[in-house]
Amino acid sequence: MMLPVAPLLFFLLLLPAGVFPIGVNYGTLGDNLPSHAQVVQFLKSRTIIDRVKIFDVNPDIIKAFAGTGILLTVTVPNGDIPSLTNPRNAIRWVNANIKPFYPATKFHYICVGTEVLHWGPQNLVDNLVPAMKVLHAALVKSGITDVKISSPHSLGILLEANPPSNASFRPGWDVGNLAPMLQFLRKTKSGFMVNPYTYFGYSPAYANFCLFKPNAGLFDKATGKRYTNQFDQLLDAVYVSMKKLGYPDVEIIVAETGWPSGGDPQNTHANPANAAAYNGGPSLDEKNFGLFRPDFTEVYNIGILRGSQQQPTSPSQNPALPAAPVQGKKWCVAKPDATTAALQSNIDYVCSSGIDCRPIQAGGACFKPNNVRAHAAFIMNSFYQTNGRNDYNCDFARTGVIIFTDPKQDTTKMMEQVNYGYGVRGCD
Repeated sequence: MMLPVAPLLFFLLLLPAGVFPIGVNYGTLGDNLPSHAQVVQFLKSRTIIDRVKIFDVNPDIIKAFAGTGILLTVTVPNGDIPSLTNPRNAIRWVNANIKPFYPATKFHYICVGTEVLHWGPQNLVDNLVPAMKVLHAALVKSGITDVKISSPHSLGILLEANPPSNASFRPGWDVGNLAPMLQFLRKTKSGFMVNPYTYFGYSPAYANFCLFKPNAGLFDKATGKRYTNQFDQLLDAVYVSMKKLGYPDVEIIVAETGWPSGGDPQNTHANPANAAAYNGGPSLDEKNFGLFRPDFTEVYNIGILRGSQQQPTSPSQNPALPAAPVQGKKWCVAKPDATTAALQSNIDYVCSSGIDCRPIQAGGACFKPNNVRAHAAFIMNSFYQTNGRNDYNCDFARTGVIIFTDPKQDTTKMMEQVNYGYGVRGCD
């Protein structure tokens, strides 16, 4: 089990020469993890990490960062968003979660929810920007003017990303949600947060493009720019989409990114060598996204330990790519540990987005077996295939993963994936 400290990169439009902020996401899901105080002391004394994002407002973690000088970003749970549109509730939230620790703990951002537009439901989408505005006002009223508000997005907010010059935000979200958010971020001098994961777009043919390794690149005829890695391509797609709405001056913050060093056995590209190549260039089992083990030893070296003169290196082993993939073909499947509730949420989202869900309705070709996991297996892949097979179309709040071998080629494997909610069904 690895300490779930995953890469987090804060990219600012203007940075002093030679000064680059480095951050991580600090997750707490795992076994035999060190105490929060031990983790914070390790980050402070032995790494060059100067900012951390957590996925909640755990008071023990917040208190542990007091006096360290490390910038801390905390997260409002998605379910709390509607209540924060009420000014009194927002003041109570600030009084309970920020003021008791401020300014000893250096809060940097408060993330209002996570990937709300992509996953909804609609009442959260509708209340997201109002909650951000009310929470900001509550901070100011409480005398806290140096803590910013934002909200991370999956790249499912993009209608198109390839080439970047054609990129745009999805209709409806563009002017209905993202333009008002960008206007607020501009006014408060805050950043627009995105979660680009090139891992989701991996295929053996484009391995080097995903991993910052030498490759022919992607040429954008409209701009004359050649992209040599997918990370830059995706960020430029976000920038172009923002520019088309009139907000090219709002900085972009990469709130999450990374590459797993392990996970499902069939995804052999999730390995330490690739993780080191990706994370050293700028984990999809959450337990394998960590940079350090519980004893604080590195899973792989990307040059973030203090006093280390070594350049980021990859482990000596060079795991093989998936055997005999169907060239150019990919399928979106559900992860085995995805909960029934999460899969039902995926079904609700996809069916409300315009995808034909009649096959899983009574009498449809994919109605039987009549259970959530079987229906989700069809729906998730349908959404992925219909929306251009972009990596972010198989995110599904970390419950989906892309595979490169058709599960229908093996009846036993196909039924196993149906039974366990892992995949694509024969009626696809």
